[in-house]
Amino acid sequence: MRTCRITIECAGSVLPGEWGRNVKINHQATPGGLKRALDRFLDVSGRKILALNRAWDPSQGSPVFTRQGKYTARGWTEWTQGFQFGCQLLQFDATGDPAFFTMGRDNTVKFMARHVSHIGVHDHGFNNLSTYGNLRRLAREGRTSETADALLFYEMALKASGAVQAARWTAIHDGTGFIHSFNGPHSLFSDTLRSVRSLMLAHTLGHSLMGENDARISLLQRGIEHAANTARYNVYYGEGRDAYDVRGRVVHESIFNTTDGRYRCPSTQQGYSPFTTWTRGLAWVLLGCAEELEFLDTLDDSELDALGGRGAIRALMLKAATATADFYIENTPADGVPYWDTGAPGLAKMPRHLQHASKPDNPYEPVDSSAAAIAAQGLLRLGRVLGAETAGREYYQAGLTVAKTLFAPPYLSENPKHQGLILHSVYHRPNGWDYVPRGKKVPFGESSMWGDYHAMELAVYLQRESQGGPYLTFFA
Repeated sequence: MRTCRITIECAGSVLPGEWGRNVKINHQATPGGLKRALDRFLDVSGRKILALNRAWDPSQGSPVFTRQGKYTARGWTEWTQGFQFGCQLLQFDATGDPAFFTMGRDNTVKFMARHVSHIGVHDHGFNNLSTYGNLRRLAREGRTSETADALLFYEMALKASGAVQAARWTAIHDGTGFIHSFNGPHSLFSDTLRSVRSLMLAHTLGHSLMGENDARISLLQRGIEHAANTARYNVYYGEGRDAYDVRGRVVHESIFNTTDGRYRCPSTQQGYSPFTTWTRGLAWVLLGCAEELEFLDTLDDSELDALGGRGAIRALMLKAATATADFYIENTPADGVPYWDTGAPGLAKMPRHLQHASKPDNPYEPVDSSAAAIAAQGLLRLGRVLGAETAGREYYQAGLTVAKTLFAPPYLSENPKHQGLILHSVYHRPNGWDYVPRGKKVPFGESSMWGDYHAMELAVYLQRESQGGPYLTFFA
């Protein structure tokens, strides 16, 4: 097996509290203090998950985002189907209602096999860990009465998924590489830093990718190289890389010359520009890095030595996680829900918009609650990694602050006629895909399947924190 060491240069770290902040962090918040809000959320989610399962025709494709309160498909890729069925499994996780487990398991078995062998996307960690991954975790926790063969079935799917995802590989000039996006081999997306979990879990299960002449390709190596290159190229650290190099800024996409493997430029698909921060892209990086830090703690030093060593790998993941967390706290309104892009032009018409609570109904720029749902979990996990009562306290409390906002109006969708759970999510602002209500100028009032799923995952995470349950990880 070829090995390649990751060389990492780290600037001096910034300690929590040394950056400017706009999120008004609630230092008295606790997971237990959110119990009433979580109970209300799970009551609403149960009814809406059942209703959507009855109403949705899978032949239409996957539910992606709502228009006038009704879920619709969008023929880009089927990257959200696993989130729909994953919500069903998380509802069982949170409530113990077996109907949701049966629903999620049966839908996974019936519809998800094609996602395991999908060679055209970077979304394996989204679709397959949300379904097969949750089924495996619940079985291993003793929450379900699965047979040994059922567990082997889930693990076979996860092994295959990790290897298929790892085969979508672009080599770059320094001998490392990355999982390229559906845009093609030149494209490194920030989103994939959470999806790369599929490689890490498959490695944990003892799997590898087999290449030409029976070459055994390490899934751990590819996963770590992908994470490291995302941190190197998609995250900025205020080190003078370009004229817009602000610490913690994240670009949605990095472009490479596939002939010589050299980095060429920043780009974006869903953000405002390559030189501003699409906040959901930042949220994917924040959560992805925090989870990889947790995962690293499960590995032996011997597995990491040939890849640069535990210290160097951890330093880079921590550097990216803290930079993006600080940027989020500094560039998000007081209640913890960001606007869709920190450089969106309409924000110039909203003086002091960061010093007040977010305003979903405004005439200039939309907020993105899905970015908040993803980022909240990233903040909580990063806080735990650093010590929720010590060095990581600001991050942990910031995560609780964001969660408290999301699990209440105007973000909690309490209208039974609206199929979404969390309101004011945005999908693709540059393409104009999001619904703008009549008489309004920007989208608001709609939900997304990824936003709903990550809110569900956040709720399960916090419920376990408050009840002292097993810590929620993808590698349990």
